[in-house]
Amino acid sequence: MDIYRRGSSWKLYAMVIGVLIMVVLVIAYSSFLASNLRKVEHDRVQLLAKAYEEIANITDETQDRDLTLPSDIIEQNNTIPVIIVDDQGDFESKNFPQVKNYNDVLAELEKIREDGAQGIIFEGPGFRKTIYYKESILNKYITYFPFFILLVLLSFMGIGYVTVTSARQAEQNRVWVGMAKETAHQLGTPISAIVAWIEHLKAMSEDSPENLEILAELENDVGRLDLIADRFSKIGSAPKLESRNVLEELHRTGLYMQRRASRKVRFEFPDRQMDPINVDINAPLFNWVIENLLRNALDAMDGEGLIKAEVHRDASMVYIDISDTGKGIPSSKQKLVFKPGFTTKKRGWGLGLSLARRIIEEYHGGKIYVKKSEANIGTTFAIKLPLGVEKPLEVKNETANLLETKSEG
Repeated sequence: MDIYRRGSSWKLYAMVIGVLIMVVLVIAYSSFLASNLRKVEHDRVQLLAKAYEEIANITDETQDRDLTLPSDIIEQNNTIPVIIVDDQGDFESKNFPQVKNYNDVLAELEKIREDGAQGIIFEGPGFRKTIYYKESILNKYITYFPFFILLVLLSFMGIGYVTVTSARQAEQNRVWVGMAKETAHQLGTPISAIVAWIEHLKAMSEDSPENLEILAELENDVGRLDLIADRFSKIGSAPKLESRNVLEELHRTGLYMQRRASRKVRFEFPDRQMDPINVDINAPLFNWVIENLLRNALDAMDGEGLIKAEVHRDASMVYIDISDTGKGIPSSKQKLVFKPGFTTKKRGWGLGLSLARRIIEEYHGGKIYVKKSEANIGTTFAIKLPLGVEKPLEVKNETANLLETKSEG
């Protein structure tokens, strides 16, 4: 049921194909425009050279000729930067706003020649000049236009992707929360009925120790069902956190799972008699997370191996590592194991680790992740939780005194 891998791959391929299509279309069209504009500018410079040539060829005999057209052609060139050089090395420039002196003009001319530009020659009696030109600012804008468009499109695509993903995630969360609460609600009625039947059977079996023993075990199982229903009911609402010794909680959950595991599976948990490590947790939900990790570890080991829990702390955090010697998780799937619906089992909904992450990260302000995993060696899940802050002794004493005063009153 690897729906998230297929969904992510499909979205990635669609985005890549869409970007490639946009790149090809935008670059192709911009290149077409730039190519045509360069041709137009080349034709304009040729016309400009003829205008300069016609004005330079004026003699005493032709001074009455109308030079309005060539003059207009020269004056109307306000976009194409040109430099006109004669055989003696003298030159003049136009439309170089950044050029301020002789050296600047010379530097621009060297750049044009280094780029391999071929000047347009015009000549007449006693002179020969070459006109060099650079592409206009408009042509540069068209050249860089595809990159600007792609940047804008990619920005919008990124914003849209994040928005859609967030909306879908919120919708999925509402679905999971609704399903969890509905499950708790549906479990409540039969649990209440079973509790009543157990009490009735107890009254009928007062003289049968064997039946009472069986009913005691049934009562334990019903209590477990009631705990499960309570856990589901807490999903979606902010649970109450209380300072608890995490070593004690690990011991309790580990002992429960050990009794239901194969005898070939060994459990190594920290000694609960060690100095307590108090953490602000909701015990039923926290134990659910640990139980889920242990159950996954048992499934991965096929009834034989070692499950180990380690706890250490620093000034502000407590770190819990749950390790197994199972089949391991492929590196390609380690980021997907917490996705709702993702599972490698033939049977299962793929909700356990998703809910575990929600419980640890959203309700407890911690973090849960795959610390390491190797094929046929095992997996280690890590949980980080902020340490609980114990109340000072004098505050506790004041509270006790206040309660004693109220009780006396």
